[in-house]
Parts: sequence; structure tokens; C-alpha cells
Amino acid sequence: MLRLLIDQDLDHDILRGLARRIPQLDAVTAYEIGMSAATDPQLLTWAAQAGRTIVTHDHTTMPTHAAELMNQGINIAGLIIAPRSLPLHRVIEDLELIIACSANDEWVNIIRHLPL
Repeated sequence: MLRLLIDQDLDHDILRGLARRIPQLDAVTAYEIGMSAATDPQLLTWAAQAGRTIVTHDHTTMPTHAAELMNQGINIAGLIIAPRSLPLHRVIEDLELIIACSANDEWVNIIRHLPL
């Protein structure tokens, strides 16, 4: 099962919905790990070291920073971008499917935009 790092900007209703659907959900928030004010590269680096795929709404700077790290030969643990325009139930459904059907090693250096 995929382990997640929830970016500070993600709507936490998504996290609550996932937790209801997946009781064994392994997710931490940037706030919980003391990184709510961290830069994108800092979060990406922490997530890679911890083996956690990042889930974010940030479709502008986060994918750019992830691509820059990968271009430098630095692995990322994975990045899932959920557009704010996508209905919450759809984001939760897509993430539930990804979490249940994926392992962390399958997401190394992957940047994925929802919807599936």
C-alpha cells in the first residue's frame, strides 16, 4: 500500500475521506512532520528519504521542482497532483484506487495528474 505525504495546500477533506475509506491509511501531513513552511524541494527530498509519495494541489511549482530534482539525478518518491477543480469525491476515489493498487517503489520518479 502506498505511503503518503500530504502537502500543506491539499484540502484536508480529501485526507479525511481517504481515512474513512482506508482505515489502514499511512499518511502524514507536512504540518505533522514540522514542515508546513518547507519549500517544495525540501518536501520532495524529505518524502524521498521517507519513501512517501506526495499528494498536492500545487500544479505549478511542485512538478517543476520535482522535474528539476530528477534532471539532477535525484530521485523523488512520487508526486500526485489533484486539481482543485476536480470534485472531491473523484479525487478521493482516484487516490483510493492508487493507494490500494500501488507500492511505493512503483512511484519513484513518477509525476501523475488526476483524474486517472
